[in-house]
Amino acid sequence: MDIQVRVDAIHEARQIGLLAAIGFRCRPEPWNRAEISGGQECRKLVFAPPAGARRCNVHLREEGGPNCRFALLFRGCLRADEAARREWGAFKRRLAHSAPDLLRYGQIKAPATGILMIAAERWAAATGRQPPPGRIAGCESSAR
Repeated sequence: MDIQVRVDAIHEARQIGLLAAIGFRCRPEPWNRAEISGGQECRKLVFAPPAGARRCNVHLREEGGPNCRFALLFRGCLRADEAARREWGAFKRRLAHSAPDLLRYGQIKAPATGILMIAAERWAAATGRQPPPGRIAGCESSAR
């Protein structure tokens, strides 16, 4: 499960300290510090849960950034399209079995995510659905 927390700005030391205080570990991989979205490099932080807790990734992204929109649009499209949701889940399960190394998994998943985003953009244009604007107190769940 992925959870998105939208923040005004990424302040690594402060946010890493706050989440570490409740047992979350900041993921060290470079792709968990920045991502390309809408042709723009966007900062982010990704945290893993405390040992023994339910597996999840907590993504801190800057409010209004293209990567924030990307995650919400991705989730919205998958929620609206049962077949796409089922196929995406099947793809990720097959990938997890065939590429247990995290680096390889991420390298294979990234282009597939891009393909799904093309479909998500088409879905948004056809339905007029867009991620909610403005600030959200709390978290947004994402299907990534």
